[in-house]
Amino acid sequence: MNISVKIGNSTFKNPVTVASGTFGHAERYYNLEEVKRLGAIVPKTVTFHPQVGNPPVRIFETPSGMINAIGIENPGIDGFIAEKLPALKKIGVPLIISILGHDEEQFVGIIEKLNAQEGIAAVELNLSCPNLKHKNLVAQDPAATAQLVKKMKTLSKFPIIAKLSPNVTDIAEIAQAAEAGGADAVSLVNTFTAMAIDVKTRKSRIGNFTGGLSGPAIRPIAVYMVRQAAQHVKIPVIGMGGIMTASDALEYLIAGATMVAVGTGNFINPRAPIDVLEGIESYMKENKINDIREIIGSLKI
Repeated sequence: MNISVKIGNSTFKNPVTVASGTFGHAERYYNLEEVKRLGAIVPKTVTFHPQVGNPPVRIFETPSGMINAIGIENPGIDGFIAEKLPALKKIGVPLIISILGHDEEQFVGIIEKLNAQEGIAAVELNLSCPNLKHKNLVAQDPAATAQLVKKMKTLSKFPIIAKLSPNVTDIAEIAQAAEAGGADAVSLVNTFTAMAIDVKTRKSRIGNFTGGLSGPAIRPIAVYMVRQAAQHVKIPVIGMGGIMTASDALEYLIAGATMVAVGTGNFINPRAPIDVLEGIESYMKENKINDIREIIGSLKI
C-alpha cells in the first residue's frame, strides 16, 4: 500500500502532518516512536526577531472550536536554529519550517539563514496570520502573493509552500497567484478572523481583541476552499481546518488535498494525528485501495 506523497523534490512517507503552532514542543518527544510515524512535522512559525506574543487572554473556547490570538511567540530565527532545530532533526521526521516576515527583507533574511541548514524538507511561508499587530495582508492580494513567493522561491534551496488565508473573496485566485510565483504547494486554510464578547463587561474575551477561529466549526468551509484551490492549481494542496478524525481527513483528500494537517485536534487528543493516519490506512485496506493517489481528488460529481 503506497501512502507516500511528494512536494517539490521532497518525499513524505504518508500524507499526515500537524498544523504550525499546535503540536507543542515536538523536539522534546523525539524518542516517542509514534511521533516518528508522522509524514512531517511543522513547528510553530518562526519570525526574524524574537516575539513575546500577544497579551492574555490568548485562547477562548467557542462552540465546536476555539479562538486563539497567541501572536507567533517564538525565539526568532537565530534562536530557533540554535535551540530548537537540532532536537527537531533528531526526531527523524521531515521538517516543514513555517516562517513569517513583517516585510520582504525579513522573509529574505530568514530564508538565507535556513539555506545554511540541512535536514529541512520544505519551507512554509505564513502569509496569513490574523493575530498580529503588524497585519500580514499578503495572502489577501494576488499580486503581492505572487511577488513574494517568486522572490522566496528564487532564494530558497528548499521547496516553498504558501500558507493561505480563508479571509478572502476568492481562494482559488490566491492559490493560482502562489502557483504563478513558483510555489511547490499551497496550504490552507489558516484561521478565520473572529471575536467573542463578554456580555457582562461588554469587552472582547481576547486580549488582542480579535483572534483566529479554528476547530470543527470551520471544517465544512475549509473543505470547500481546498476543493476550490485544488480545482484551479496543478501543485499539491495541504488541507487543514477542524480535522479530528480520519473521516475528516479523508474529506480533504477526496476534495483534492495531497496532505492534511491536524491542528486544534492536538489540544484535545495529542494522539489525533496518529489516529488519523491509522484511520486512512484502514480505509484503504477496507476499500482495497493500493495507492493514496486513488483517493486524492476523487470527489464524484
